[in-house]
Amino acid sequence: MKKNMSNTDKGIRTLIAVAVAALYYFNIIEGTLAYILMAVAIIFLITSLINFCPLYRVFGISTCKIKSE
Repeated sequence: MKKNMSNTDKGIRTLIAVAVAALYYFNIIEGTLAYILMAVAIIFLITSLINFCPLYRVFGISTCKIKSE
């Protein structure tokens, strides 16, 4: 797996995941919506940790900066 996520992208995904977890913890979101958002938050965290997003690969997107030689 080649990295295709920048640090900014990883930070935004992590921030969204933490926000969703906080909303769930304080019972602001509940029910089916909460479970769906928590699943998305977990996916965001995992992709942030491994620096790779499968959907970016499918669509040919890369937010990772190319190192100049």
